Amino acid sequence: MSNTHRAHPDYASLRSQAVALRRAGLSRRQIRERLGVPLTDAALTHLLEGEPPPEWTKRPNAKDDLREKARELRRQGRAYDEIVAELDVAKSSVSLWVRDLPKPRKSPEAMHQMREARWAPYREARDRQIEQTKTEAISQIGELTEDRLFLTGVALYWAEGAKSKPYDRRESVNFVNSDPGVIQVFLAWLRMLGVERERLTFRVMIHESADVEGAKRYWADLVGVDAATFQKTTLKKHTPKTNRKNVGEGYHGCLVIRVLQSAELYRRIEGWWYGIVLGAERRST
Repeated sequence: MSNTHRAHPDYASLRSQAVALRRAGLSRRQIRERLGVPLTDAALTHLLEGEPPPEWTKRPNAKDDLREKARELRRQGRAYDEIVAELDVAKSSVSLWVRDLPKPRKSPEAMHQMREARWAPYREARDRQIEQTKTEAISQIGELTEDRLFLTGVALYWAEGAKSKPYDRRESVNFVNSDPGVIQVFLAWLRMLGVERERLTFRVMIHESADVEGAKRYWADLVGVDAATFQKTTLKKHTPKTNRKNVGEGYHGCLVIRVLQSAELYRRIEGWWYGIVLGAERRST
């Protein structure tokens, strides 16, 4: 509106009416209709100069709610990618909205998950290599002949079995182990030597805090006898301060195998072992 128009005697009246209507909350279109005077946008702007528009006429910012949600998620410790995925917005917008907030510290669980995800491909490749090596090694053994089983049994007993000492002579065959595979090989060796099953006694040695009856059933099934024929279980006292690793469903303690009337067999085992040692010495010279 020009200065000439502002000097028009009706200008003050029109402005007064327009301002009153504006303060009453009317929009520009509604004010124009109420005044009943043909006004250009520029002329109406001059009439309303200094008067802010009512709140309801302001166009809402659609991103305001998203911004607040993004900030709240950031305060909860969420990463940029997580916020982007949940709100379906650009990562640049998220960065702009929350960059003044402190960077969240990841929980130990989240750090563990990140490490697991990072190393998973390497572990899988390593596990495949391990299985391949084991499979190749198994094929190299071939048939377990009597000669192989004989030498294996002698070495196994001398490593894991009870031995007589000069200060404590006990010439009897007693064998203790927690590995079911070792137990099976030892029993196969005794059968090859002609030791009757009637000469064998079995006993479980296990921590008192473990499943004692379950362990007896496990070993009885493995060796093929009735658990009721087992001798009294030897219980190891539980020490709470000890950080034991052999716990859980896979823990069955140890199986103790004793061969009755075995003094002669023990002397032969000792002689066989010394024969193996002498053979190794000859090969090294």
